[in-house]
Amino acid sequence: MRTLGIDLASQPERTAMATVEWSSTGAKVVDVRTTVTDVMIVDALGTADRAGIDGPFGWPDAFVDVVSAHHVYDSARENTLFTEPGVTRFVRRMTDEWVRARTGLVPLSVSADRIAYVALRAVRLLARVDGPAFDAGRVNGTAVEAYPAAALKVWGLSHNKYKGKTNGEVLARLIDELCALAPWLDFGPHRALCTASDDAFDAVITALIARAAALGMTELPDAAQLPVAQREGWIHVPNRSLSALAPS
Repeated sequence: MRTLGIDLASQPERTAMATVEWSSTGAKVVDVRTTVTDVMIVDALGTADRAGIDGPFGWPDAFVDVVSAHHVYDSARENTLFTEPGVTRFVRRMTDEWVRARTGLVPLSVSADRIAYVALRAVRLLARVDGPAFDAGRVNGTAVEAYPAAALKVWGLSHNKYKGKTNGEVLARLIDELCALAPWLDFGPHRALCTASDDAFDAVITALIARAAALGMTELPDAAQLPVAQREGWIHVPNRSLSALAPS
């Protein structure tokens, strides 16, 4: 099995991509890249069995509804949508609220934060690769929506304060912790880049989330949640320990 992890940013310069090869004896990080273009991502998605993308696959239903109504001057519809107090439903997807309840972490708002730029790139890429050989579904397709911080927390690893140029020692310790929990994971020569770049590290974690999704070891929406998730997207949070991903 080959899993791909993409730590997506709005521009190639902050985007990282990692490929992990899984065999009967272990998992090996075989490629890690930074400054990743759309062409590089499309090519890599075409060779991966499963992929994880750290970026939203859609927008909140209520946000889409109110923007659509506003676009055609449908004030009656807008007034109906704004009947309920608060704006949470416009800025948080169902999956965002589910992740918050499940992990205590709050994903960035795709409609009210800068991650909207990332979402635009994500949906552009998914549209480009959609076809007979690639399921671009937003719930459990060939590529799944990933949230590295949530996976790290579920797996009992440090999930914050490792980002940025001033936190290199924290990131190095986190990689040590990860390798101690997953001795079957071999970073090879790519460990240096993952220690120097939290984007590269997150790409590796996202490739591990893709493995969890492939094995059925992530939470999926229930029957009532599914129609909304198919429109808005769904964040895959592992529901098994990191050791469960080990080849056997």
